[in-house]
Amino acid sequence: SEMFEAMDRKELRAAYIVGENPARSEADQTRAVRLLKGLEHLVVQDIFLTQTAQLAQVVLPAAAGWAESEGTVTNSERRVQRVRRALEPPSGARDDIEIICELARRLGCDWGQPTAEEVWDECRGLSPMHAGMAYHRLDELGGIQWPCPDDSHPGTQFLHARLWKDPVEGRPAPFHAVEHDPPVDKLTAEFPIRLTTGRRLDSFNTGVQTGEYTSPLRKKEAVLISPEDGHRLGIADGERVCAISRRGSVEVPVRFDPTLRPGLAFMTLHFPDQVATNVLTIDATDPKSGTAEFKASAIRIEKLPAGVRG
Repeated sequence: SEMFEAMDRKELRAAYIVGENPARSEADQTRAVRLLKGLEHLVVQDIFLTQTAQLAQVVLPAAAGWAESEGTVTNSERRVQRVRRALEPPSGARDDIEIICELARRLGCDWGQPTAEEVWDECRGLSPMHAGMAYHRLDELGGIQWPCPDDSHPGTQFLHARLWKDPVEGRPAPFHAVEHDPPVDKLTAEFPIRLTTGRRLDSFNTGVQTGEYTSPLRKKEAVLISPEDGHRLGIADGERVCAISRRGSVEVPVRFDPTLRPGLAFMTLHFPDQVATNVLTIDATDPKSGTAEFKASAIRIEKLPAGVRG
């Protein structure tokens, strides 16, 4: 969000985007695409020619980190694990380390040709939380959870375990009292339905990595609403409708979901070529986290003319 705000203020005229697809994932998609197109120079490094890459002046084909690179990966429980190359990258694609070192060389800084382990050792030399995570320890222990401050430390199962010790180790955890700040996109008679967006189990983000695979769990994109809202609006389950926010509109099928309360709708961002969900979402951000209000857009749902409802 900060990058796009800088683009809007004309403070950022060039960007380097690695492994992201903000032309489809950013809130208020119409604005995001306009700002990306307005850059003087855009470089995208990715394993797919995403919609964002299609806007770039330079595309750097990268290796797939899960199968074509050496290195580490950190999962959501803070466990750092080794990743080993199983396949060579396809012709023309390069490992991330090779790409960044070659860019540095062309910019006048020769970093040589470091291995993934040498890069990792430099990282843990600069990060006290990873200092004890040498490759051989990651192999022996099957991964280690940070913080791991030295070579004898087993890793930290619970991030804030120190707070339960008596006396507490280190500084106490900071707490901040905040006042409730309601969503920026207010519900009104014109936009009476609260749209929240999220993910489904079978898909990932904008579908670049999962959209080409089939899944028995997958259903086509739809706006999920309560049966009560469907009946109130005179809309049938499966009917195509127009979902409209203050920023744009999309045509999308309706699917009734009895787990939703009246007045609440749900959509995902997994299939932007079918339904550009983020045309509807708002780019207002939380002042603490900087996260956009993907969960709180105001919309209305309208029936389509009889000839286009199929």
